[in-house]
Amino acid sequence: MARYEICDSTAAPLGAAATESTQAEALFELGLMYSAGNSVPVDLVSAHKWFNLAAMKGHADAARLRREIAAEMSDSEIGTAQVAAREWLKLNPEPQAEAAASLRTAA
Repeated sequence: MARYEICDSTAAPLGAAATESTQAEALFELGLMYSAGNSVPVDLVSAHKWFNLAAMKGHADAARLRREIAAEMSDSEIGTAQVAAREWLKLNPEPQAEAAASLRTAA
């Protein structure tokens, strides 16, 4: 069985052309995959990370499932998941954020 993580914002469907809704749904699906062990071993830390990212993009079910799995996790595991989500955001900035940053540095 293959295990994959989306580490690059150009990876479909998370590229610049994807809508917030499409991005949220893709991140939510990754959360489901890791929380249920679909094609990968169950990994609640990874599931929490993906649900957290999906919730940040407005996916209501992701926020609910993140809370549910957090109830089964230790504080340390939740912290690890939050750090992983922040790191993913650093490595995959929003296209709008990149444009704004380049405008600030050009000024």
